Formats: sequence, structure tokens, C-alpha cells
Amino acid sequence: MQIKIHEAYRKVVALCDTDLIGKTFSEGNRQIQINENFFKGEEKNRSEIVEILKDMEKEDSTFNIVGKESVECAIEAGVISKDGIIIIDNIPVALVLM
Repeated sequence: MQIKIHEAYRKVVALCDTDLIGKTFSEGNRQIQINENFFKGEEKNRSEIVEILKDMEKEDSTFNIVGKESVECAIEAGVISKDGIIIIDNIPVALVLM
């Protein structure tokens, strides 16, 4: 998985499954582009991602999460719940704005 933390007025966490970078997914009126500039950061394993997400939640961060493995990590970290997930072209997506 790739994680990148953007510094703004609050931290924005971009997390996605590595194999999705550079792809665009569409379904109906929904579309998501997994832009390399936004999502490509550091390659991390599951346990590292879960810890980073827990820490970022404490800092009142916002989250952009795309992909099956990434969404599963966010659920495990307690950042999102299953009912906060949308599916676009069979790809789970979650946006969390604190």
C-alpha cells in the first residue's frame, strides 16, 4: 500500500492499494482518479499503515482511502466503518472529513 500525508491547514492522508496508482475508475455518475501526485508516497505494510492511521486520526486528519486492502486497514484502525464505504467499479472508496 502507498500512503502519503499532505500538509495543509490539517493533514490529509492519501492511502491506496499500490496496484491502483495511475488508474481511473467510473461507475454511473461516480468517478475516481488515483493520481500519482496525490496518492504515491511511501510503501508500507499492513501493521505500519494501521498505526499511522490511528496516529493521524488523533491529529484530526482527513482521509482519502482507495482499494480493498487499504479500506480493510482503515476499518481495522477504526478510522472508518463499513457503512462509510462506497464502491466504484468494484473498488472500495472511503473519504473521511473530520
